[in-house]
Amino acid sequence: MTRPRMQLVLSENWTMAPARDLPLLVRWAREAEDAGFDSVMISEHLVLGPDAGARGRMANPREYALPGNQDPLTPWPYGLSLLAAIASVTSTLRLAAAAVLAPLRHPLLLARELGTLDLLCEGRLIVLPTVSWSRDEYAALGVPFERRGRLLDEHLEIWELLWRESPATYHGEHYRFDEVYFEPKAYRPGGPVLWFGGAGMSEHLLRRLARWGSGFNPLGYPPAADMKALADGLAAAGRDFGELELAGGTRAVFPDARSCAPLGPALEHIPARMAEGYTTFCIKPSQFIDDPDGVGAFCREVIRRVDALTS
Repeated sequence: MTRPRMQLVLSENWTMAPARDLPLLVRWAREAEDAGFDSVMISEHLVLGPDAGARGRMANPREYALPGNQDPLTPWPYGLSLLAAIASVTSTLRLAAAAVLAPLRHPLLLARELGTLDLLCEGRLIVLPTVSWSRDEYAALGVPFERRGRLLDEHLEIWELLWRESPATYHGEHYRFDEVYFEPKAYRPGGPVLWFGGAGMSEHLLRRLARWGSGFNPLGYPPAADMKALADGLAAAGRDFGELELAGGTRAVFPDARSCAPLGPALEHIPARMAEGYTTFCIKPSQFIDDPDGVGAFCREVIRRVDALTS
């Protein structure tokens, strides 16, 4: 069995990383690369409002932030800037900009940011554009929440156009421009690698995956019916399901509301998931350790255990 690709989650580690110590996260990325990790991942919010905690707080502060379960004071530094810093100290590590809230920016501005970052890291960038869930965040930025899906689709159409040609002209429902010269383009001829994810296999997600997706990073593990729908949708678009990178997670089981989870049980499901086609697995260090100086050793231990499970 081939070793899976391991992805270190750099977001939401505030139980062991001071919110203002962003160079610490850059150091962790370098340590992850040295240990044999394939990639790091950073998610984003631009701002939070009261609806961030509308469903109450997470039981253990090490858990993942989900819609409505976090303190509105949760830190969310700008992920694209962080990934640019990480690009400068790494050479093989892929950089995953997860949950990029495309509708909250203008597509020309975001394309410029993404294209520049892709050039800086020489094609190692992965972008997961999404619409997110917070009405408060959209309201704060003056963007209509109900239009977020169509706004994302126009972003994707515009990016595809910009990576391909100059000048570019686009007349959509929300964005319009004529004879735009967009140089330099991204490192890869088709632009950064695009992943998509979500909590269910909606018609919109399936359409975006079939047209633009190189990877699928769902929330949790989708049921067999969703995966069949994805395979059928790709086939209808003339694509092979096997060409899609499938990213799964590790499942931390916390003994109580304060303690870290044991590492071993969180990794045990990896061989079974690989048999289902998953190739990439993400893991968040603060779920398992409290020592900010122990991330390098943690990454090496993860690789050692995964090698033992999959050899």
